[in-house]
Amino acid sequence: MSSDKPVESAEATETTERKPLSIQGLIDAGVHFGHRASHWNPKMRPYVYGRRKLIHIIDVRETVRGILRAKKYLKQVAANGSFALFVGTKRQAAETIKTQATRCSMPYVAERWLGGTLTNFKTIRSRLGRLQELEEIIHGDQLLTYSKKMQASLSREYKKMFRNLDGIRTMDRFPEVMIVVDPKKEKNAIREARALGVVSIALIDTDSDPDEVDLPIPGNDDSIRSIDMILYELASAVKEGRDQFEGSKMLGSASDK
Repeated sequence: MSSDKPVESAEATETTERKPLSIQGLIDAGVHFGHRASHWNPKMRPYVYGRRKLIHIIDVRETVRGILRAKKYLKQVAANGSFALFVGTKRQAAETIKTQATRCSMPYVAERWLGGTLTNFKTIRSRLGRLQELEEIIHGDQLLTYSKKMQASLSREYKKMFRNLDGIRTMDRFPEVMIVVDPKKEKNAIREARALGVVSIALIDTDSDPDEVDLPIPGNDDSIRSIDMILYELASAVKEGRDQFEGSKMLGSASDK
């Protein structure tokens, strides 16, 4: 479905220095632009400030509240040694999901949510084993022992599995929390998280149901700049908590000597 909002290029997110979170900064990033009023979900009413030219305007104060609540929780989760799974497969979100998840050393899904990623985790782990096996074949001398036809087949299989699974190869247990861009698009991921009691934090636009997620962050989920700004804040909280956890582990190891 085509977006109701103007699409900016990825270069718009490139900055030399990150400014502190502010309402003006969020507005400059277009976080306040919702969908057409005719496409909204009435449950989003508490997060809507008004309407401009048939487009709903999101109350950015609610966006800030959502970000601050999410950051507090994420820092606590990471400080306790648990981890967050970043999920966002739409074109505008994929690159930022990879970048910010990698920055805070967390797993991510940016290409395609495979059914059962959480609810059938044992099978997914076995596929990760196959990915590792293919990697060893592709990057080793063993590939030369196969026919050219088989080499091409193995290469295709590897590329497809790498694209879909590389982001979660370090995920050896269930995440404590899932960070999602556009829960309407990622409904299967949200459904699996709810079934397993995994807390969900989501950047949620005016066309989605906030009751489907635990910690909604109302905001424009079609703008690259909006997604980038909010995910940067969330990843920073995870990184801060993770650094705290690693620091406490080092102190514990030192005291044992």
